Amino acid sequence: MLERALKRRAVEGTPGGTAARVLARGTGWSVADVVCTSGPGDRRFEEQRRNVCIAMVAAGSFQYRSHAGRALLAPGSLMLGNAGHAFECGHAHAAGDRCISFSYTPEYFERVTADAGTAEFRVAALPPMRAMSPAIARACARLAGGDANELAWEELGVRLAVDAAQLANGESWRSGESLPSAEARVTRVVRMVEERPDEEHSLVGLAEQARLSPYHFLRTFQHVVGLTPHQYVLRMRLRRAAARLIEEPLRVLDVAFDCGFGDVSNFNRSFRAEFGVSPRAFRKAEARSNERNRQPVDQVRRARRRSQ
Repeated sequence: MLERALKRRAVEGTPGGTAARVLARGTGWSVADVVCTSGPGDRRFEEQRRNVCIAMVAAGSFQYRSHAGRALLAPGSLMLGNAGHAFECGHAHAAGDRCISFSYTPEYFERVTADAGTAEFRVAALPPMRAMSPAIARACARLAGGDANELAWEELGVRLAVDAAQLANGESWRSGESLPSAEARVTRVVRMVEERPDEEHSLVGLAEQARLSPYHFLRTFQHVVGLTPHQYVLRMRLRRAAARLIEEPLRVLDVAFDCGFGDVSNFNRSFRAEFGVSPRAFRKAEARSNERNRQPVDQVRRARRRSQ
């Protein structure tokens, strides 16, 4: 989707912009597929939010600034926004991004996050984190599969809101703001990893992409992204694997190899550490959950047919 939008923009020669497609909505919440084609030559996008926002970065990268700070957001990151506050997004180093964006009215968000102890984010973003990997994998799988089930999306949105509020307000994830030059170097690397996540990546090779010494690159990458390069690559591969286990009836072995794992035992260990269950158990649990979510929709359809 993002790649097609960027190619269309290049052919038509139009300015970059943002297109949002609502995936599902209910009272007090909505979720949208947001594709941005802006690039280094476009103005930064500025706006003031009416609602609370949590956006999962599904593809691409961009710079984000809010009253709570600034961050470089890459696949797996969460963009956080409080109601009533202004924010800006920019693509100084590379074009385009795609996000799954959840919007909550202040009243709805306060109600669902009451147990988290706060209804306002104190940081601008969260890095790709193990705690959020299941939610991001599920959202990406539903997006790819065209799932419009409101109950499934609302359940995911509620869990996302609570987990993000607890994580964002439990600890500061960044030791300080990064320089634009550091963000530019790291952006080259995260874009390359996103394009070729299944390839073998070494610290030296990634550092060469960033034009930094391995030690300086390691420190810079961790400071900007919030993870080490190894953690980032592994987490991206595992999220993609989880989404494919939900979407496709492939063998676990094939998914492991396609996502860059050299052997299935290593994949199983890494997957269990990330998601808490084996790949097979994860797939079965998701299938049961999807079946439960489909039942109310099927019941409504049968009732409509009987009434006709």
